[in-house]
Amino acid sequence: MESTAELEKPEVVRKEQNFLGNFVRRIPLHLVLILIIILWATPTFALLVSSFRPAREIATSGWWTAFEEPSQFSLDLYRQALTRQGMGRGFMNSLFIAIPATIVPIMAAAFAAYTFSWMNFPGRVLIFIIIIGLLVVPLQMTFVPVLQAYNRLGLTGTFPGIWLAHAAYGIPFAVYLLRNFIGGLPRDLFESATLDGATHFDTFFQIVLPLTVPAIASLVIFQFMWVWNDLLVALIYLGGFPAVAPMTVVIASQVSSLGANWQVLTASAFISMALPLIVFFGLQRYFVRGILAGAVKG
Repeated sequence: MESTAELEKPEVVRKEQNFLGNFVRRIPLHLVLILIIILWATPTFALLVSSFRPAREIATSGWWTAFEEPSQFSLDLYRQALTRQGMGRGFMNSLFIAIPATIVPIMAAAFAAYTFSWMNFPGRVLIFIIIIGLLVVPLQMTFVPVLQAYNRLGLTGTFPGIWLAHAAYGIPFAVYLLRNFIGGLPRDLFESATLDGATHFDTFFQIVLPLTVPAIASLVIFQFMWVWNDLLVALIYLGGFPAVAPMTVVIASQVSSLGANWQVLTASAFISMALPLIVFFGLQRYFVRGILAGAVKG
């Protein structure tokens, strides 16, 4: 029970004391978080510094020595990376792969999530469990059978083939997240829509989609960054043909089989990171809200 002296203190003073007390108690937590951020960001910062150094200096000294002679900074590695043959086409191929491979699985997952949440049909729970079970299947197990099917269908080395592959790999997680989010929406909304004569398509496009923007934005970030940064799936299903090779394949080909000229990868990495960073910061206000909502609702 609070003492009389405490009760007699002005409300503003008590709030300031509580704030200071909470801040002092959280100092160890803040220090740990700052340390984790520093440890996590140091390799990226080192890569950024190295990308502005001459190749000879990168090979002979550590990145931290760059600040001893700031005059050595140059854009030579960026010039080499941007002028390499195929970089422009690789960027456009990456866009042409990533945009459909992001939109298709998310829209398909949104329809499926609404179906599993608010439509009754035989085997609904079993089908949902099977789809979610695909999350534990390693990608490497699918490469041989899918590639054999692609060879028979003529999809190897084509954009539709890589779109289908990325859509199939992305749908299970998208269905899981969106189903939890959509399933947590108030039932009254759907009952009111039904009484007003709305069809399932009307309900989905006019009620569900606007309310699931945070979760969809989170999935857009995940799926776009995963597809944009993918190298393995692109190599397997596209085969490295220059006409369809994304930027990751082009960047990997900048280094010879013996590892020569590896320094140019420092600049190439930041060139490839530019667009995903724009997407992330453009949608980051939805990111945490969408992930948390999809994780706790069900």
